[in-house]
Amino acid sequence: MSRTCVPTDTITRPSSGPSSPLLVIGAVQRVTTTPRFTSNEDSPDGRAPATTQGHRVARVTDATTGPSSGGLPGAGDAPIRAPELDGAIDWLNVDTPLTLRALRGKIVLLEFWTYGCINCLHQLPGLKRLEVSHPDELVVIGVHSPKFPNERSTDNLRRVVARHEIRHPVANDADFRIWRAYTVRAWPTLALIDPAGYLVAGASGEGHLPQFDQAITAVTHVFEERGELRRGPLSEARLEPTPPLGTLAFPGKVALDAGRDRLYVADTSHDQILIATPAGRTVGRIGSGRRGADDGVFAEASFSRPQGMAVRPEDGHLLIADTGNHLIRGADVETGRVSTLAGNTNQARRGAAGGGAATTSISSPWDLAQIGRLLFVAMAGVHQLWVLDVDRGFMFPYAGSGQEARQDGGLDESAFAQPSGLAWHGDILFVADSESNVIRAIDLPPVNQVRTLAGGDLFDFGDVDGVGDTARLQHPLDVAYHDGALFLSDTYNHRIKRLDLETRRVTAFAGSGKPGFRDGRGKRARFYEPGGLTVGGGRLFVADTNNHAVRVVELETGAVSTVIGPDSVQTL
Repeated sequence: MSRTCVPTDTITRPSSGPSSPLLVIGAVQRVTTTPRFTSNEDSPDGRAPATTQGHRVARVTDATTGPSSGGLPGAGDAPIRAPELDGAIDWLNVDTPLTLRALRGKIVLLEFWTYGCINCLHQLPGLKRLEVSHPDELVVIGVHSPKFPNERSTDNLRRVVARHEIRHPVANDADFRIWRAYTVRAWPTLALIDPAGYLVAGASGEGHLPQFDQAITAVTHVFEERGELRRGPLSEARLEPTPPLGTLAFPGKVALDAGRDRLYVADTSHDQILIATPAGRTVGRIGSGRRGADDGVFAEASFSRPQGMAVRPEDGHLLIADTGNHLIRGADVETGRVSTLAGNTNQARRGAAGGGAATTSISSPWDLAQIGRLLFVAMAGVHQLWVLDVDRGFMFPYAGSGQEARQDGGLDESAFAQPSGLAWHGDILFVADSESNVIRAIDLPPVNQVRTLAGGDLFDFGDVDGVGDTARLQHPLDVAYHDGALFLSDTYNHRIKRLDLETRRVTAFAGSGKPGFRDGRGKRARFYEPGGLTVGGGRLFVADTNNHAVRVVELETGAVSTVIGPDSVQTL
């Protein structure tokens, strides 16, 4: 069953369609109402925002001339003053809340985002490049307007800021007051404000940062000539803590090679793979810890925020989703060398057709499943499942139209929303479809059909046990199969859940539902945004991401213990 209707009081995100064009306000024709950042999405309160009639989409390079009546000059229409940044419940990376009045003389770029959104994460490297290119005149502000209840927490947001090494100020717009003031309707959305405090340009979706770079250069030129540009660092800046220096930093996924007594942990924020025994003894590391995409021996190779892994059963070689590099890598455990199997470091856009593995662009591969000679890839960045034939060097989309939605059916008509976790048994591939808040199943060839096992929809989430569509999850990131059931990392509910494949009943299995770090039995234990899962020897291994730990759940008893991670653990 596919459901696309949402309540009018629900914050929504576009499930399909291209990102909006760059709307330049004041370059050729000044608009006179609050700009609408075009997308397919409804506003937070369900009401359509004020539309801008007759606006003209102009090239950013047009935004360089005109009278000095405020903002970038237009064609005689009144300029639009940017709304003040009122209503955030907290600010990160600054000592005091920022105001546009205090930032007068600076160019300000607002990014409206939510931290579970892959499209928002894709923009972070580009925003950093803008900050480097315009260090004295530009202030980037992340306005975090959360989709999920779990994302409202400043503590959780602070960990995301550390995980992704975000250095610019971040406003926790948990009540959507800034979002509504700017009539934003999509994640991500950008709004550019000139040194006089007027809106210059806005766009929703990915892919606009090069044009914004041009716009910032143009604004700099105009206001420097006027003597109205204020250069220098932001005096209010105060950086939040960076990723920890311990054994693990925000581990994303785990993989087990029980036959060779090896547990692999994607040490995501350290840009490495930790090699350990299932008992937790460290054996070694894959990767230098320097962020990059270098092949070579384990000590010299480099990764960028690796996530999912799969062990090739015939030789024990490790296949790695090098998420931040948009690559699939291979680690030869016999020779101790890393090679690139697929991708070219360029991020694929929607509609990519596949082709030769070495030349095909892919997008944020998040998890892997080796089935026979084929490697299935959860391609989170384009909302699809792909297949890599390593031996033949060919890669292609397998399931999903590329629209962001919950849609069952044939491979081409089906749709996913940021698939993030994979498991398989027999001729069925199981998918944690994180942004749809559901668990999916794909009946492999010759059936080739996608169906939903349990959960809600894009904006139908919660923490509710139940059967099939009555169960509610919140951003599940992984699945693992064991003895007729799936175990789920219900990430934003801080729980491990069990899905009976015969009855489709979902029940809480381990974790209290509150974030924390505590060993114990069943619901007495606590996790903090658990991510990757793998099963072996009657035990479930869990990448407990925000606890920088690997936990183990005994599947017979539900007892939770810690095998890798912080030393201080409270046991009940």
